[in-house]
Amino acid sequence: MKKYTPFILLALGVVLVVGVFAYTNSGGSSVTEPTPIADEVAPEIPFDQRPFVSLTPRTDGHWLKLTVMGVNKVTGAASVDYVLEYTTEAGLNQGVPGTVKLSGITTIDRDLLLGSESSGKFRYDEGVSKGMITLKFRDDKGKLLGKLATDFHFQGPDTELTSGDGMFTYKLDKAIKKGYFVTMMTFGVQEGVKGTINKGPYGVFSSETTKLPGKVTLEGSSIMRWGESKWNEVKNGVSPDLGIFVSLQ
Repeated sequence: MKKYTPFILLALGVVLVVGVFAYTNSGGSSVTEPTPIADEVAPEIPFDQRPFVSLTPRTDGHWLKLTVMGVNKVTGAASVDYVLEYTTEAGLNQGVPGTVKLSGITTIDRDLLLGSESSGKFRYDEGVSKGMITLKFRDDKGKLLGKLATDFHFQGPDTELTSGDGMFTYKLDKAIKKGYFVTMMTFGVQEGVKGTINKGPYGVFSSETTKLPGKVTLEGSSIMRWGESKWNEVKNGVSPDLGIFVSLQ
């Protein structure tokens, strides 16, 4: 009997392998694919609750000042996460994140470095031209209430300033030799405009303080500019200076 034992064990092994193979191919396998982690669902923030957001470059071109006005308008928001993302000339993706508690706050101001700092020494990223600013509003339990995100276009001295989505253009009347500019959507406006917004709001923010008249290109029946604390119509696309622009239906 002992001399047949190896053959019996071999036969049992073959039967076991065949059985497992058949069970697996019949759909009976207990192995399951990993379930992907779903992104947070971000409810849409109504336009009348959206804060006004700007990125203003400093004269050295290495810093952007993030300003968020009206953070208290987002119903139930207790904190906001922000992240500035951009790509360097070398193709590296960089991010500048932060979180702000909103208790008693209506406006946020943060200076964001296009580079890095260590022990008081700064390294500046070169060739930055495009990026994205994202805001996530959360309640006091950390639940996501809404998300806002937009591209921004960062430019040095140039006569044609354009938004990241290509829908808005501001062409300066005269060429300039210095200065930095950011063109972006601002999510909300500082004060309501009469009429239904078709495109925008788009803002052009500069390191320069002098007036820079130019020609605006933005689809819509009429273009309005927020500047000097009021809305004025931009007739024939001619604007006396940079500002916040919308087109109306």
